[in-house]
Amino acid sequence: MQRKVSAVLDDRASEWGWFLAWLAVGGCVALGLAALLSVGLVLIVLGALAAVFLLRKGHRNAVVGGITGLSLPLSYLAYLNRGGPGNVCRATAGGETCTDEYAPVPFLIAGALLFAAGLLVFLILDRRHKATS
Repeated sequence: MQRKVSAVLDDRASEWGWFLAWLAVGGCVALGLAALLSVGLVLIVLGALAAVFLLRKGHRNAVVGGITGLSLPLSYLAYLNRGGPGNVCRATAGGETCTDEYAPVPFLIAGALLFAAGLLVFLILDRRHKATS
């Protein structure tokens, strides 16, 4: 009985590990698309190589972690634009620096929706997988 419980817990932890790996791949690809003119191509290639590895070795239900990973750059953009919309000035050691910022709400909503959608689909697939096993 103890071995069976331990095996179930190890399997569940393994599935979440694969989900987090896919989350990292999705974040890497989304960041690569956002930074396409600088280091984006390198990030996209790294994400594609990691995806190929994960597809061969990983848990199939965890692929939706890539959707969740797409929310990471959007959440970061919302954070960067937290003072917006408009011209935002901040005090620095040498005086003052001003930047134009966008409204953070659209980035925050899109990031939250992608995060919730990926997590919800993973939980539904995980529950179905457990019910059939």
